[in-house]
This record gives sequence, structure tokens and C-alpha cells, in this order.
Amino acid sequence: MEMTLLITCFIVVGALAFDFINGFHDTANAIATSVSTKALKPRHAVILAAVMNFVGALTFTGVAKTITSGIVDPFTLENGSVVILSALVSAIAWNLITWYYGIPSSSSHAIIGSIVGAAIAASGFGSINYSGFTKIVQSLLISPILAFIVGYVVFSLFKVLFKNHSLTKSNNRFRRIQILTAAFQAYTHGTNDAQKAMGIITLALIANNYHQTMDIPFWVQFSCALAMGLGTSIGGWRIIQTVGNKIMKIRPVNGVAADLSSASIIFAATYFHLPVSTTHVISSSILGVGASNRVKGVNWGTAQTMIFTWVVTLPAAAILAGIVYYFLQFFL
Repeated sequence: MEMTLLITCFIVVGALAFDFINGFHDTANAIATSVSTKALKPRHAVILAAVMNFVGALTFTGVAKTITSGIVDPFTLENGSVVILSALVSAIAWNLITWYYGIPSSSSHAIIGSIVGAAIAASGFGSINYSGFTKIVQSLLISPILAFIVGYVVFSLFKVLFKNHSLTKSNNRFRRIQILTAAFQAYTHGTNDAQKAMGIITLALIANNYHQTMDIPFWVQFSCALAMGLGTSIGGWRIIQTVGNKIMKIRPVNGVAADLSSASIIFAATYFHLPVSTTHVISSSILGVGASNRVKGVNWGTAQTMIFTWVVTLPAAAILAGIVYYFLQFFL
């Protein structure tokens, strides 16, 4: 029993560390456009994102419940403590590697792939809840496509609505508006991404008989919100450069269109209790806006590198988690 409690404590700490890392890993996605257009100074943008991430994380729990029960059954998970700990180690390692190289990969793909890989290593393919897992994968795949389409349409509407306006005056106005859209973007990021760690902790609590329902304990929700807010306050400047500058040259009007598009998709996913990759959604909305503005103005080489990383993340994290589980089971 003492060992079970100790491992559970490790999982809670690990999940909060994942949320913290997720904060500085994905902060760039929420504020990159507002920083690159000089709508906000970097320090102010990070503070704004940290506060709004914290508020967003306290607002919903539906995505957390999906993570808790949508991939594996927490009540029947074999060797659940080691499975969850392996998944966390794998996801954190992947996030740190991609952050170090400035690659905007998906924390969502990393943690979901890691849970799947560790569960399969422990109990085989029959341990996966395929109906729930398929639903999650569909949301991960469809959301960036929708973000690209919405970004393309929104900026197309902007071009029609503001075609007779002075470019300089429009940029100044949109630069002010972008402060609001960046705040909305950060808020929606918190409503979706912070819940993944909440789901992980609740999954561990149920698997180890410390919690009996799918409801997310408030202390779990608050601690995850705080961890993400603190992580966000550190910032992720390497990824800001990739998202904010290397995809396309972003003007304030582009930033507002991209922010509105991606935030709307993320918030809709949260409403329907679906985990999505905020990285994918935000980057795809920028691509959609860029394609609508000028196809040749988009750096499609950077886009291809990002897409390749997106595709690789889930299976790579799953394999890594399986390897971690193989080693941890000998010690725990």
C-alpha cells in the first residue's frame, strides 16, 4: 500500500510537471502572432497568456473526463501506476526534446500516444478503449483541417470587408484588437490543454482506488491550472520564432484572423469534451490565413516540417512509452 501511495504521488508530481512544461512549450502558440506583430511586448504577452491560461483551466472539466476514460478503462487498467508513470515520462521527454529544437509538436499527441503505448506494453492491444480512442484521434486529425479552412474563410472575409481601408490605419486598429484575440486564444488554450493533466491524475487516482468516480477533484483542477499558469509565465521563445515568423510574415490583420479562427475551433472542441492539439490548430489557422492572403507568401517548407512532426509524434511517443514501461516494471 505504501508503494502504491508513493507511485501515485510521483504520478501527481509528474502530471503537474507535464502541465508546467506544456505551459512553456505551448505558450508560444497562444501569443506568437501578437508578439510578432508587436501588438504586445513579449513580457506583457506572456503575463497575459499565463493569467488567461489559469482562468481557462478552472472553467471546464469535460476534456479531463475524456482523457480519464476515453483511452483505457481506469477501473480495470492492469498495473495502472506503472502504465501512467511510463506515459508521463515519455510525454515529458518528447516535449522537452521538441522544445529544445524549437519544433511546435503536439503535447496532446505526446500524452495520448504515450498512454496507448504504455497500456499496450502492459496488457496488449485489448486494453485500449477503441471507440473512445478513435473519437479522440478523429478530433486530433479533423481539428487542424477545420482550422485551416476557417482561417482561410475568415481572412477572405476580412479582405472583402476592409478592402477600402487604409493599410496603416487598419494595422493600427487590428494591433489593438489583437490584444483581445490573444487573450481569448490563451483562455481557450487553458480550457483544453490543462485538462489533459487533470485527466491523467484522476486516471491514476481511480486505478489506485483513491477515487471512485469520473468527477475531477477540485484540488486536481486547481493544481493543474496553477502549474500551467506558472509554466506559461516562463514562455517558449524558440517556438515563438517558428510559429510567429517562419510560417509567414504576419501583420496585425493576419494575427486577428488567425487568433479568432483557432480560438473558435479550440473552444468548440472543449465544449464537446474533445481533446485537440492547440499547436496543430493554431499553426493550421496561420497557414489558412497565409494561403488566403498570398499562397506564395507561406513558407511551405516549414509547414511540411511541422506536419511531419505532427504525424510522427503519436507513434513515436507510444513506442517511447512502451520502452519506458519495459524498464520501469522491473523496479516498481
